Amino acid sequence: MEASFRWVLLTAVAPVAWGANYYVTHEFLPADRPLWGAALRALPAGLLLFALRPRRPRGAWWWRTAVLGLLNTAGFFVLLYIASQSLATSVASTVMAASPLAMLLLAWVLTAARPARAHLLGALVGLAGVGLMLLTRSEPVSLPGLAASAAAMLVSSLGYVLAARWREGADVLATTAWQLLAGGLVLLPLAAVFEGAPVVPAGRELAAFGYVAVVATALAFAAWFAGLRRLPAGTVGLLGLLNPLTGVLLGTVVAGERLGPPQFAGLLLVLAGVALGRPRGASGGGSRGGSRGGSRGGSEDRSGGRSGGGPLGRPSRSRRRRSVGRVAAAGVAGGGGSGVGDGGGSGGGSARSGPE
Repeated sequence: MEASFRWVLLTAVAPVAWGANYYVTHEFLPADRPLWGAALRALPAGLLLFALRPRRPRGAWWWRTAVLGLLNTAGFFVLLYIASQSLATSVASTVMAASPLAMLLLAWVLTAARPARAHLLGALVGLAGVGLMLLTRSEPVSLPGLAASAAAMLVSSLGYVLAARWREGADVLATTAWQLLAGGLVLLPLAAVFEGAPVVPAGRELAAFGYVAVVATALAFAAWFAGLRRLPAGTVGLLGLLNPLTGVLLGTVVAGERLGPPQFAGLLLVLAGVALGRPRGASGGGSRGGSRGGSRGGSEDRSGGRSGGGPLGRPSRSRRRRSVGRVAAAGVAGGGGSGVGDGGGSGGGSARSGPE
């Protein structure tokens, strides 16, 4: 029991760090540098994770990693940065909390992987909660911020579905490292062209960049994957609820944002939707059975992956469809998103895959 509690505490580091990332980005990072902000988050985190798991992609995983890095790192991080800067912290965290629910619906549309009734009900309840929170606010909500949030959900959900289809292979942590590196390298020339030379951060800005890259990305993923190997998927799902709760708490208590009863009711509906969508009946660790999930953000296999091996053969179409459906349902367990982190538990589409 004591060991299990320690793993719960360690795993909780990830959703709390992702929830706080909205506040840190909004308050301390430059609003006009989303490309540099995303690149300076991705590259240091990718190097740190690669140092933990130094394995190279092989075969098809070179181009797969590039595709997932473009979606789950380059695209998702930039859009999330814009959303975090444009929206109040409490709003951004609540909207992005619905991303695994949106991902569940997208997996249904793209792969005919019909979700279970409880998962579908959870998606509808959660999306209704987002609508209630947005439509009842007295202050205007930034339309560019909402558009960036919606685009971030779409980009990372597509990456999540692709990762679920490509989940045969090896090591989730190594694959996440390569996605971060690939996405960061894509962003560097774009940032130099469109945003000019980077401003050398100092003081609070330097500390904020350090938090975003080291704590909210590298440390959060290491903690999340460790917990996914050792805790039931249902437990992980409940821990994922700490992501939007942390964002709302920091937004209201620290940043002084005001939420009325309708907005709190919307938040509760989002949390209820995510809780409804979490996998049931998982008594073992997150790496077994149907509790596997695919990443972030986003979003990932719920196991730590195996350290070797390559493709295990091409499964039948119906088996792949069922696999995507299980991964999509398990993604809701993260309680807050896809893409590499931030959205929360799906964790970035880094399905159990590729590097050896």
